Amino acid sequence: MISKEELIQVAIDARARSYSPYSKFAVGAAVACADGSVYIGANIENASYPLCMCAERNAIYNAMMDGKVRDDMVALAIVADTEGPCSPCGACRQVLHELFPSNAPIYLANLNGDRLTTNAAELLPFAFDGRDL
Repeated sequence: MISKEELIQVAIDARARSYSPYSKFAVGAAVACADGSVYIGANIENASYPLCMCAERNAIYNAMMDGKVRDDMVALAIVADTEGPCSPCGACRQVLHELFPSNAPIYLANLNGDRLTTNAAELLPFAFDGRDL
């Protein structure tokens, strides 16, 4: 099993694949699965901002495209060059609520070594889901 710091380093390395010419805000993410596989993501921007994709969603969707499901994922790391640990946006919190285990660790980090461990349940209390439809 990959360690917290190793997963964060994979997310830092994934950050190099960011396409962020408009915001200059590069983010990397890495999802660890129970079988030892790790999936990466980086934010990908577009001049039409609503078409942008965040790093953590890219990593989760990458895992899913390889056949992984929610229960296969055991940890997520998100990294950016921020003042404190990088926190996911609201859209990503919603995706995490539905597609990532609610109590699995999510490591929020920055390039300065700041770390915060949380989970999807803490990031989005009172979440909207399929039962609300």
